[in-house]
Amino acid sequence: MLEAQAPKSEWFDRLQLVWESRRLLYKAFICALVVGTAIAFLLPKRYESTVSIMPPDSLGSNGMMMAALASKTSPELAGIASSLLGAKSTSALFVGLLHSRTVADHIVDKFDLQSVYSVRYKQDARKILDHRTDVIEDRKSGIITIIVSDRKPQLAHDMAQAYVEELNNLVSQVSTSSARRERLFIEQRLSAVKTDLENAEQQFSTFASKNTALDIKEQTKAMVESAAQLQGQLIAVQSDLEGLAQIYTANNVRVRSAQARVDELKRQLEKIGGTDASLTADATQANELYPSIRKLPLLGVQWTDLYRRMKIQDTVYELLNQQYELARIQEAKEIPTVNAIDPASLPEKKSWPPRALVAVGLSLLSLVAASAWIVGAAHWRRVDPEDPGKRLMAEIFGVMSSQTRALAQCSSVRRASGAWHRVTRPYRSS
Repeated sequence: MLEAQAPKSEWFDRLQLVWESRRLLYKAFICALVVGTAIAFLLPKRYESTVSIMPPDSLGSNGMMMAALASKTSPELAGIASSLLGAKSTSALFVGLLHSRTVADHIVDKFDLQSVYSVRYKQDARKILDHRTDVIEDRKSGIITIIVSDRKPQLAHDMAQAYVEELNNLVSQVSTSSARRERLFIEQRLSAVKTDLENAEQQFSTFASKNTALDIKEQTKAMVESAAQLQGQLIAVQSDLEGLAQIYTANNVRVRSAQARVDELKRQLEKIGGTDASLTADATQANELYPSIRKLPLLGVQWTDLYRRMKIQDTVYELLNQQYELARIQEAKEIPTVNAIDPASLPEKKSWPPRALVAVGLSLLSLVAASAWIVGAAHWRRVDPEDPGKRLMAEIFGVMSSQTRALAQCSSVRRASGAWHRVTRPYRSS
């Protein structure tokens, strides 16, 4: 019971001691209030300028189409597609760009912040600028708020607006660079495909001209029909020749004429059908207007291969040409990148320092410090003078006091000596 009452009595003693020294506390409070008010008014003012921006939609038409197709297939796949396509990440990207060194360097150079902040190096100016700039992202709406503070309201307003301009320029530059790179890549690919197409057309035309192979399918059909007609005519003429040979001698004009016609039809059939020896020839003979039927299958394989290569290159060239025109349009058109919801406003009231809070805070802090001093001094007086700790502290304070007095005396002697030398200098020089 007595042990429980001992702490209470000790606290009551301390409170009574503080209450007895209330005049000292009052003086400390008044002095701290005056000093705190003076400090609050001497501290430089800060003004804040705020601007709110809304990033554009990061998904284009192609991205929306891919996300829609993915959502029909699987919700998980739709989430992955949205992540890969950059959905819901434009705000985070813009926050990162606003904190980038490129934007900070442009603002430092534009407003000469090294001179404004009285620093020597640009990185120090960047640190101060970053300390005085807050970028807040609202994850639900995607709106980004930029808050810039400075001692001058106009400079705070201009820097807040400059952040939006620099962000717009940086995003436009990056977007234009990507569109330009895409256009240059398609342009180079288009040039290469055009060269391949010209080579394929040249090879096809050379082969077709050398072998008189214009259209193998149609040529085969026409030559088979011609050979059938010639074969029919040959059979008819041979029948007439056999009938005439039974009636007339071999020297008869009609027999000789029929024989000549049979020979001519055979030559025509041999010319159209070809021979085994003609298969080893590299090209159609000079006196042959069209290749023989025997050559057509061999020519058809190479003709089809060359024709297919030419059509493939032609199709690729057309597709690349369309993509090239789209890339040029994408590079040329201007896309709004940053939409300012609330433009930067010129601040009318200071945002810092909170003068009342500074003055009251210092006053309350002085009350706490004075109360602690009163209680500590009373406790120190009650300590036994022979206590080792008290003797050590007394010795330390004594040494410090003596050194302080010695330094003060040395400085006064130096000042007196300097004054004496200044006074006696004219007499010593004469």
